[in-house]
Amino acid sequence: MSESPLDPKKIRSILATDCGSTTTKAIFIEYREGEFRLIVRGEAPTTVEAPFEDVTKGVLNAIEEVEELAGRKFLDGDHIVSPPREDGTGVDLYVSTSSAGGGLQMVVAGVVKTMTAESAERAALGAGAIVMDSLASNDGRRPHEQIRRIRHLRPDMILLSGGIDGGAVEHVVKLAEIIAAADPRPRLGSSYQLPVIYAGNNKASDKIVETLGQKTDLAVVENLRPVMERENLGPARDKIHDLFMEHVMAQAPGYKKLMKWVGVPIMPTPGAVGNIIQTIAKQHKLDVVGVDIGGATTDVFSVFGETFNRTVSANLGMSYSISNVLTEAGVPNVMRWVPFSMQEKDLRNRIRNKMIRPTTIPHTLEELKVEQALAREALRLAFVQHKSMAVGLRGVQKERTVSDTFEQSGSDETIVDMMSLDLLIGSGGVLSHAPRRHQSAMMLVDAFLPEGVTRLAVDSIFMMPQLGVLAEVHPEAATEVFEKDCLIWLGTCVAARGVVKPGKTIFTAALTRANGTTESHEIKFGDLTLVELGLGETVQAKLTPSKGCDLGWGPGKTVEKELHGGVVGLVLDGRGRPIALDPSDPDRVEKIQRWAHALHAYPEPEAQLVG
Repeated sequence: MSESPLDPKKIRSILATDCGSTTTKAIFIEYREGEFRLIVRGEAPTTVEAPFEDVTKGVLNAIEEVEELAGRKFLDGDHIVSPPREDGTGVDLYVSTSSAGGGLQMVVAGVVKTMTAESAERAALGAGAIVMDSLASNDGRRPHEQIRRIRHLRPDMILLSGGIDGGAVEHVVKLAEIIAAADPRPRLGSSYQLPVIYAGNNKASDKIVETLGQKTDLAVVENLRPVMERENLGPARDKIHDLFMEHVMAQAPGYKKLMKWVGVPIMPTPGAVGNIIQTIAKQHKLDVVGVDIGGATTDVFSVFGETFNRTVSANLGMSYSISNVLTEAGVPNVMRWVPFSMQEKDLRNRIRNKMIRPTTIPHTLEELKVEQALAREALRLAFVQHKSMAVGLRGVQKERTVSDTFEQSGSDETIVDMMSLDLLIGSGGVLSHAPRRHQSAMMLVDAFLPEGVTRLAVDSIFMMPQLGVLAEVHPEAATEVFEKDCLIWLGTCVAARGVVKPGKTIFTAALTRANGTTESHEIKFGDLTLVELGLGETVQAKLTPSKGCDLGWGPGKTVEKELHGGVVGLVLDGRGRPIALDPSDPDRVEKIQRWAHALHAYPEPEAQLVG
């Protein structure tokens, strides 16, 4: 690893990999004609498990594919050449992320469940961890139950917090004694001590060192809640990243070798995705929500104001966890999105088949529609969970430190405000690889219910992790590639908050195009309208909601804004918020068919939509 700080001005070629649990993805970025662009990408199976047990073999295989596609050499035998040689071999910078081996798995502990334990959970999630459990003095479990739980989970790391600086010490010391009694063994590498981070009352530090110093690899950092009114997550997050490299990665097969190749420390994949979303939000001063829906989990990221939050819905996914989506959402909620008549038994059988063969993809249009109905509910439930975690500190005026310190009103209510949301980004197979981009747009709008004016995008080939770690060194290059090559801009959604009587106008849109032509659209309650507006095109819009409805400037007030097009176009959503869609409504199928037809979601004529 380079000892000297990297100079972004000298970086012209970048190789980046993401070592996933099944696939290692590699991308090559180069500065050409005054801008950074993605040149090629490659992938290969991840090799962290037997028979290879060396993650670098999969990395080299993915890079070899990139070499072949780019027509240039990056490797010399089994290592990456950096900096480049005179003959053109190599790159200026190599970076990597990883979630191989299950990613970073943590247990957090705090004195009060809704205060310090919740702060500890936010710190761990923001660093890219999966939080396996959150322990608290008042979580209803007796000490022996908590001890058994820690032993059973075998986390990679524990984050302990509790108390304000200078306050009472007995409760947080008791939690430390429970961790010591559990004598936890790490998941990887039983020959080393488990890393424990203490980020609690500074007055208790000596007692914590006395209790845990010999049994664990203890690190003491600044308090997560130095005073009741303020959260200070930065130091704990930074230490989680450091220990992830020193312990977790160092124990995984082949990672010691990989750590010597990279120009900046390897980041956990979710932490890197959060990093690029924070970077784009900060550079453009946007409120952003991003979602990554996988086979087993769904991650939701948000930046509102300067507050970053991430949640992991560990049992909401589209393959291994698909049965849990049905259980959590309930059959009626899934059935309401299926655009044809279907028996509940048929739906359950389709999901059982998916459980037996979790890696299969839909082979018929009907299967695709059922999968996309399930995806809406998985996304909705993950977002509900995210909003419940993205809250102000309990009943206090606060400032929360993520990367900067700032002030914000505290409350028990979520800080997620759909009316102020500027950009909604979707990622993961069901969204990124939908046969038609119109389907991705419809799933995002139906699941997240954006209000006012919101741009929609999907990650084209899931390169957000690589760009997130690149943003640590070169945020401009990461942002440029993110906007030009990573994101597929779907268009813009306009939706009014509120409801009116069926058949009445919910809002009107007067659109003036670049050539000066003006068109008017009257959106009736319950209707969806798609207006053609291509990638790179904009219109000046005058949007007027009906009395009692809101498009961002207050009930009944006209909004004037520039709207951006995309590969789908401009979605004028008159279905109100929330969308009323009763599973038992005899007109439900006709409604969904009409909406899908309006958005050009499926290619076939309307008459063929009924199964």
